[in-house]
Amino acid sequence: MSVYFTLIFNLSDIEGSGASQQFPLSLTEFLRSRLTDGDGLRLTELLADGYISVDNTEVSTDQLLNGTEQLCVRLPDHAEEDVDTGWRLLWQNSELMAVYKPHQLPVSRTTRNLYNTLISLVRRQTPYYDARLLHRLDTETAGVMLLAKDADADRRWKPRLHELIHKKIYHAWVEGVPDWQAKLMECELSEKNGSLIRSQVYVVDPAEACHFIKPRHTKTEFRVITSYAGRALIECHLYTGRKHQIRVQLSYLGYPLVGDKIYGHQGYYYLKRIEQGLDDTDFERLGSPYHLLQAVELTLDIDGQVVTLALPEEQRLLSVSDRPVHN
Repeated sequence: MSVYFTLIFNLSDIEGSGASQQFPLSLTEFLRSRLTDGDGLRLTELLADGYISVDNTEVSTDQLLNGTEQLCVRLPDHAEEDVDTGWRLLWQNSELMAVYKPHQLPVSRTTRNLYNTLISLVRRQTPYYDARLLHRLDTETAGVMLLAKDADADRRWKPRLHELIHKKIYHAWVEGVPDWQAKLMECELSEKNGSLIRSQVYVVDPAEACHFIKPRHTKTEFRVITSYAGRALIECHLYTGRKHQIRVQLSYLGYPLVGDKIYGHQGYYYLKRIEQGLDDTDFERLGSPYHLLQAVELTLDIDGQVVTLALPEEQRLLSVSDRPVHN
């Protein structure tokens, strides 16, 4: 039996929103800017075989779209991993947009997902079909992300990202309650030769410097917000932005993130997930199907104008009980 993956485009959400791509527009021109290169090349075949419909009516040839229709594309023999696609627009100006990325949504294509990624969803659900990621979050990390609306905005802002993003604040639920209220941590982080988990990052031990690959300086300020049932909610002010910075630093201090498969439990659940998968008992022990980390605030300096982008309260993990326990 064939597997179909369905893409829905509500064109009324796109038309008249200041996009450079204006209606009326041919169906194939619209789709080529929103499908992968491979699927774009087989548009004629998809049309001829009845896999594309407009307002619930199959179409076999190209036609003009006026910007009010609902367009449905079925991709045969294609499947993707189930993820949380509930992203939200938080703020925008003429060049940039800030969005909420849910836990478990990859920011860009993976081996399992081509279309159910943050950037693909933004490109097909907004006028900004050429939107670009200005930075990244891990798949399991939720929170505020900044995007450029098109290639020109990307070229303007990406080289100046360190000037544009003035401040980054994260919240993390951790195992254990620190005996300190605040702590500033500066160290070098690096991947390590011979690591059992290839993507794992370590705090560099100067006594074993030869084993580390390109150490990089990091700086984070931690503050305890609250604690509950042997866990603590930590505010993390990032001064640098290195891979896994908050996760590895908190684990090194003895407080791994709730649900962290790499930096908690000595990486046991990360390796088990690869080898045999995880079950409900594993997630109970982890405390969450994903690590409890959110980017809750970005402060921008847009040519002298300060803009603070904060995650709405209803989407914050204010209590460790806010998260689901099962996958």
